[in-house]
Amino acid sequence: MKNIPKDGLAGLKENYASDAASGFIVFLLALPLSLGIAKASDFPPIMGLLTAIIGGIVVSLFSGSRLTIKGPAAGLIVIVAGAVAEFGGGEQGWHLALGAMVVAGLVQILFGVFKMGKLMDFFPLSAVHGMLAAIGLIIIGKQIPVFLDVNPILTKGKEPLELFASIPEFIANWDPKATLIGAISLVIMMGWPYIKNPLIKKIPAPLVVLAIAIPAELIMDFQTTEPGYALVHIGNLVDNIKLNASFEGFTQTGTFIKFVIMFALVGTLESLLTVKAMDMLDPYKRKSDANKDLIATGIGNTLVAFLGGLPMISEVARSSANIANGAKTRWANFFHGFFILVFVLLAAHLIELIPNTALAAMLITVGIKLTHPKEFIHTLEKGKEQLLIFLVTIIFTLGVDLLVGIGAGILTEILVNLFNGKPLKAIFSAPTEVSFTDDAYLVEISDAAVFTNYLGIKRKLEAIPSGFNVTIDLSKTHLVDHSVMENFEHFKHDYERGGGSVTLIGLDSHKSLSGHKAGAMKRKKYSGGK
Repeated sequence: MKNIPKDGLAGLKENYASDAASGFIVFLLALPLSLGIAKASDFPPIMGLLTAIIGGIVVSLFSGSRLTIKGPAAGLIVIVAGAVAEFGGGEQGWHLALGAMVVAGLVQILFGVFKMGKLMDFFPLSAVHGMLAAIGLIIIGKQIPVFLDVNPILTKGKEPLELFASIPEFIANWDPKATLIGAISLVIMMGWPYIKNPLIKKIPAPLVVLAIAIPAELIMDFQTTEPGYALVHIGNLVDNIKLNASFEGFTQTGTFIKFVIMFALVGTLESLLTVKAMDMLDPYKRKSDANKDLIATGIGNTLVAFLGGLPMISEVARSSANIANGAKTRWANFFHGFFILVFVLLAAHLIELIPNTALAAMLITVGIKLTHPKEFIHTLEKGKEQLLIFLVTIIFTLGVDLLVGIGAGILTEILVNLFNGKPLKAIFSAPTEVSFTDDAYLVEISDAAVFTNYLGIKRKLEAIPSGFNVTIDLSKTHLVDHSVMENFEHFKHDYERGGGSVTLIGLDSHKSLSGHKAGAMKRKKYSGGK
């Protein structure tokens, strides 16, 4: 086992070189993405940078995860832009949306205080992936007119499906010069992962985009030949930092509550998913404190919302890049925020040379990754019923909104599980007995192990001390759904890192609904009995 890096100031002294180097690379990645996310969210672009600065310099100091990068996320664009629009749009919509974000940040803190980091286990995984795929489609729909540099008036008030329906109109009004820069940027972003040279591959693709896009727009003289919306405008950071949040939106009670729930719920889910994924990538196998991380993120979100910034989460692409570039401690996140602050204070004029079509290309790439055809294929491999849940979530998210979409996905999974033999009494409770004999633990689960009752099962599993042989017996279950099968895999992975072992038994009498190793398992001869 490698020597685990120290934390706190001792960790800074021990690892400042590697953490500063990784933080610098992440800064190069985060700078354009934070601008693009803010602009796509109908926030002042500089507010995306404010979120990254506070997420790095402030939140890193007391977060519960060591290697995640805190900052604005493309996955929240849909909610933020929706809040701004529903609160009246423009500057007023921005101020009122911030009020809902302040309350959502406080809710996130309470999630952590009451140890609700396990909240994500209540949501079926196919519905979560469907939500992310729908967000990807919405990002693409919102960015296509920016990519084509059409007048923003043509997109005003249009819902996601209307944006896709309007693509012919956008193409008819496109700007060839600006779109050429966007097209080159998109080719770079999409093609960069296929580069084989390890040295070239280490250069962040967004940095390459900026290195080409800025000189190209200078040569084409965008500042005098193109409309004002062709380039990024950020203003002065110091002049923009003040108490920008307004709570007058509370008079629109239904809208206010809806967005508080959406900001808190989706932000928390995305953060927890990222923390869990980064723990698996951590070369030192450290386990994050999800609840402490939620408290830290909630504090960060409350602060940035007061000041006017976007909501932050533990962001997956930047966190992955952080680990890949040799980060060892939380100081890499700190350095990423510090470098953004220095750049904004000393070189803000360079940011205003960035064509918006280049930022749109970066966000379209993010959208494509979220809704890539392989996501549909992987979901189908886990079972036709999982694809149904995935598609229902996408359709309702696109057609109504994100909250209705995730609710429709949950309801579909409940109905699918009932159809597959889950007893009604097992919707929220699964009889789970834990016994200890001969230095080994036996966990026997009855009726059904499904996403709606997994939290009770998880509590019993987490109470088992580390370092033992654990057997999970599922022979008395009628159904084990995909989400629980995958969660058992995560439990096995985490528990075995601590020196124990986990074995699943009792599924010989079950049949897989898909053939996938994490597919749902249904008892072969279920006849409706006990």
